[in-house]
Amino acid sequence: MKRIILKINKGILFACVSMYFGTGWSLILFQFNSADSFTPDNYFEQFVPQVTRATEFFTVMTIVMMISAIIMIIEHWKSIKKWFPITVLAGVFVATLLTMIYIFPYNQQMAEGITQIEVLHEVLDKWMNLNVVRVSIWTVEWLAMLLYFLIDFKEDR
Repeated sequence: MKRIILKINKGILFACVSMYFGTGWSLILFQFNSADSFTPDNYFEQFVPQVTRATEFFTVMTIVMMISAIIMIIEHWKSIKKWFPITVLAGVFVATLLTMIYIFPYNQQMAEGITQIEVLHEVLDKWMNLNVVRVSIWTVEWLAMLLYFLIDFKEDR
């Protein structure tokens, strides 16, 4: 039973890093790559409610990820495989700090309302650049879990 619970835990962590990975790359490739089309009149409805809902959801998911990674670290403490969840946990921590310190102020500025096009584009450019950094961190997390499963699968054979 313990083995099954530990496998489910790993699956949950991989699902969470995959959600960050997919959401981040979707953001970069499809959603906000044409931020120049945003104006002070149209950006709010296309940006603020979505970011607010994502923040609420990902806040809970981040806590789940931290707990899941810690369980995995404890499970593999005497093994080289501990470095995969340590990498994920470090990535979650760094991405969370980046979000709270640098990205949230831009979210707040956009939620309060921006009336000048130049200010809006400046804020969106800075916001997207920070998101590229964050998505890079999320990609490292995802790769760490993928490599863990590739190695774990090979050892089970």
